[in-house]
Amino acid sequence: MAETMGAFLGAKARTCFWMPGNGEEAVVFWTSLLPDSGIDGVVEKDGQALIIEFTLAGAPMMVLNAHGGPPPNHAASISVLTDDQAETDRLWAALLADGGAEVACGWISDRFGVSWQIVPRQMPAMLASPDTAAAARAFAAMQGMIKLDLAALEAAFAG
Repeated sequence: MAETMGAFLGAKARTCFWMPGNGEEAVVFWTSLLPDSGIDGVVEKDGQALIIEFTLAGAPMMVLNAHGGPPPNHAASISVLTDDQAETDRLWAALLADGGAEVACGWISDRFGVSWQIVPRQMPAMLASPDTAAAARAFAAMQGMIKLDLAALEAAFAG
């Protein structure tokens, strides 16, 4: 087994995705989406990537590239806080391309079946607001959306 692990040999905890043989392709795609992302190391078995360790927007992660495991599902997702509507729209379009699927309330599945939550950075603060009526309006607005619309959420929050 060839080993080319680097910085993450020391990482104590990281999220692991079990992929059905297309993990390396998924990691290359995912790391192209966000700054502070890249492949940190690969363990190969029989000339193919078995484990891919990577950083996604500064978060340590890994893929176990093995056939026969459970397919990805909504029980685990990658959540990204976006800085503005343009970033939300860019990520949404990239994740939807080539076979992704819109879900609801900011959730989307990419072409690999992995679930993502694309959430404007302001949304958690709106939902946690001590103004419970404003928080409820923002939550109700979110429930009626597929891709989150920051301007509409802020308008609902403001009343």
